[in-house]
Amino acid sequence: MKLDVGKELAALKQMTPAELRDKYAEVYGEGSRSGHKDWLIKKIIWRMQANAEGGIPERVRQRALAIANDADLRLHAPRPPRHQPEAAKPRVAKPTVATVEGADRLGLAGSTITRRYKGKDIEVRVLDDGLEYDGQTYKTVSAVAKAITGTHTNGYLFFKLGKYGGAR
Repeated sequence: MKLDVGKELAALKQMTPAELRDKYAEVYGEGSRSGHKDWLIKKIIWRMQANAEGGIPERVRQRALAIANDADLRLHAPRPPRHQPEAAKPRVAKPTVATVEGADRLGLAGSTITRRYKGKDIEVRVLDDGLEYDGQTYKTVSAVAKAITGTHTNGYLFFKLGKYGGAR
């Protein structure tokens, strides 16, 4: 019997995922845990074609088994020798972090953060122990943003600091 792939494919595309799972069970003889419609359609149409054409020839199946038997497959990674001389052990570089006191997304003490907000240029000076805006000292950049906007605002987002553009 000749399989009309186009007709079968069109019929499969009209089915719901539940109907496709039933069709999968009918074609494969076992249920499918997947509910992915496109995947089920591909698997079902492939199996229908294989069944219509007779599947993989026995000679090819036997050759594949022979190749698999000849393969020297490693199931586990090789273990390192138990006792390695000190010189033979691989050296692993220790990560170091360079830090500058006070350097973070705000910048160093003495730097200025600027932003234009509602037509007005805002300048905030970074101090050793906080931020200065309009003659007042604030502990966080969010506190400054709240003083400017009147509502709680993420200061780093408001001033576009860090991954949002860096201090200006």
